[in-house]
Amino acid sequence: MPLSSVLQVKENRLRFPAADFLAICLLFSTLATACSSDLQQSALPAGATVLAFGDSVTHGNGAGPEEDYPALLAASTQWNVINAGIPGDTARKARQRIQALLVEHRPELVIVELGGNDFLRKRRPADVKEDLRAIVRQTLDFGATTVLVAVPHLSLMRAGIGSLRDADIYAQLAVEEGIPLITDVFSDVLSDEDLRADRIHPNAKGYKVLTEGFIEQLGEVGIYRD
Repeated sequence: MPLSSVLQVKENRLRFPAADFLAICLLFSTLATACSSDLQQSALPAGATVLAFGDSVTHGNGAGPEEDYPALLAASTQWNVINAGIPGDTARKARQRIQALLVEHRPELVIVELGGNDFLRKRRPADVKEDLRAIVRQTLDFGATTVLVAVPHLSLMRAGIGSLRDADIYAQLAVEEGIPLITDVFSDVLSDEDLRADRIHPNAKGYKVLTEGFIEQLGEVGIYRD
């Protein structure tokens, strides 16, 4: 999982001796390596049940039947992928429905893609983060491997000019809960007008690119093996 940190220091406010700076760099490098090792997961076999839990992007708005990412993921991996995407769903609402889905489908893997509609409703990122945490903890308590999908901090203006990046809360939450994070894919797709049906949904080509990105990053943490 890509992990980055930006340290900004105003000139003449704070200075580090070279040796101290190198020691700090080594510390962060060691922590990053440890985190990467800790996030390695067992590979899911063909036929494993996967719950794709999310909103209209998981549902497949903007593309035709069998062109949504859960269908494409199932075709590529031979997993049994349940599409539990509801258009318009928010992290706040979704935390109330996850438990019933876990009991019904008993998934080995849950992919959580939520938060975009919360941002469009201008909810505080900190509140969205806590709703996502509640979902993640329910899936982990159930015993399912859990992967979080980083979503851009959506606004119609940012989407319109193709300037989207992952909201910070996803990397924070993934580190805090010790789970893999799929990064950049969603933001990159929605920043490319050739890959989207409208400002907030991929088109068929976009869902294909999205799925390929998901599979690549699931492979990086060992969940998918070709």
